[in-house]
Amino acid sequence: MWVRSEYAGELAVISAWVAVLLPWNVSVSQRVFDGRFLSVRFPLFEIQYGWGFAIPELNGIALHSIPAAIRLQAGESVAVAYWVWGGAGAVVIAAALVGVVFYLREETVESGPVDPVRLVGALLVLSGGLFAAATYLRFRFGLPEYPVPVGTVILLVLGVLLLRVERRT
Repeated sequence: MWVRSEYAGELAVISAWVAVLLPWNVSVSQRVFDGRFLSVRFPLFEIQYGWGFAIPELNGIALHSIPAAIRLQAGESVAVAYWVWGGAGAVVIAAALVGVVFYLREETVESGPVDPVRLVGALLVLSGGLFAAATYLRFRFGLPEYPVPVGTVILLVLGVLLLRVERRT
């Protein structure tokens, strides 16, 4: 397809590593109480910037891990979106670990029963699908916001590309 078979392994490794650093969702909330939030969600944490709030603690930058974000939403209908996000984050970590092992032990991994390029591709598609579901659930049950799932689309594209690459043996 778009990737030459001899570079598929390198693309798989780089894609797996990039997946950890790529924000899967960026959103700006509409007026919440009396302020707004800009949220940038990565696979393992969220950076949130609040402004315009009468409560000073809500203004400024906050960093939340997935467990902290889940705790903050406990009991709310949107909490399921955070659990899905957590699952997607775990899948991204699995892809990154496969990428590290593939990078360090290429010959051993290549001779194994599973094609590592396709494995990374499948993990990226799975994580992209879960991030898409989390985006939908946040939009459906969360605060009113405008989500932009840029990283989600990139993960899906990279995953499909890796699944469709023609590998020569």
